[in-house]
Amino acid sequence: MLHLFTEIVSGSLVGFILGLIGGGGSILAVPLMVYVVGVKNPHIAIGTSALAVAVNALAGLVSHARSGTVKWRCAGIFSISGILGAFVGAAMGKAVDGQKLLLFFALLMIVVGVLMIRGRKNPGCAGAACNRSNAPKVVMFGAGSGLLSGFFGIGGGFLIVPGLIACTNMPILNAIGTSLVAVAAFGLSTAISYILSGMVDWQLAGMFIIGGVVGSFAGTAAARRLSGSRGALTTFFAGVIFCVAAYMIWKSVQALMLA
Repeated sequence: MLHLFTEIVSGSLVGFILGLIGGGGSILAVPLMVYVVGVKNPHIAIGTSALAVAVNALAGLVSHARSGTVKWRCAGIFSISGILGAFVGAAMGKAVDGQKLLLFFALLMIVVGVLMIRGRKNPGCAGAACNRSNAPKVVMFGAGSGLLSGFFGIGGGFLIVPGLIACTNMPILNAIGTSLVAVAAFGLSTAISYILSGMVDWQLAGMFIIGGVVGSFAGTAAARRLSGSRGALTTFFAGVIFCVAAYMIWKSVQALMLA
C-alpha cells in the first residue's frame, strides 16, 4: 500500500511540474522511478515515464487550452516535425548503457538551464505566431527536440519551451501551453518504441498517470499566477533543472564508479 502511495505522490509531483512549466515531467519522472520507487532498469524507467508524461501532458493541455495560452499552429508544426526524430532518437537511446544515458541527460539539462537563465528578462511578444518567415526555424527546432526527446526517453518540455521561445519569441506562458502538445506527441512516440521492446511497467505508469492528472491542474493554476512576475517562471524552470541535474549526476557517477 505504501508503495502505491509513493508512486501516486511521485506522479502528482510530475503532473504539477508539467502544468507549471510545460517541461520537467521526465526530468523528474525518471529519477523518481529509479531512486524513489526503486525501478532497477533505467530503460524501463525511461519507457514508463515517457508513457506517463505523455498522458499527463494531455491533462495539463486541457487546462492551458481553456486559458487560451496554446498557439495551435505552432504546436502542430513543432510536433509533426519532431515525431520522426523521436522514433529515431528512441532507437539510438536503447543502444546506450542506461547509467551513461542518465548522466548525458543531466549534462544536457544544465546547458538548457543556463540558456533559460540568460534569457529570463525577455518577456516575449504576446502576438507571436508561426508564419512563413519563421516556419523553417520552427521545423528545425521541432526535429532537433524530437530527436533528443526520443534519445533520452523524455517528453522534451524542457527543450521544447526554450525552443519555441527561441524560434518565435512568444512569452513563456504561451510556450508552456503550446509545448504540451509536442510533449504528448514526443512522449507517445518514444513510449511506443519502448512498449514494442517490452520496456514499460504498466502498473507503475497507471499510478503515475492517476497522480499526474491531479497535479497538472494545480500546476497550471500556479503558472498563471507566476507569469505575472517578470522572469519568475523562467527562473523557477531553470532552478528545477539545475537541482535535479545535480542529483542525477551525483547518482550516475556513483553507479558508474561501482560498476
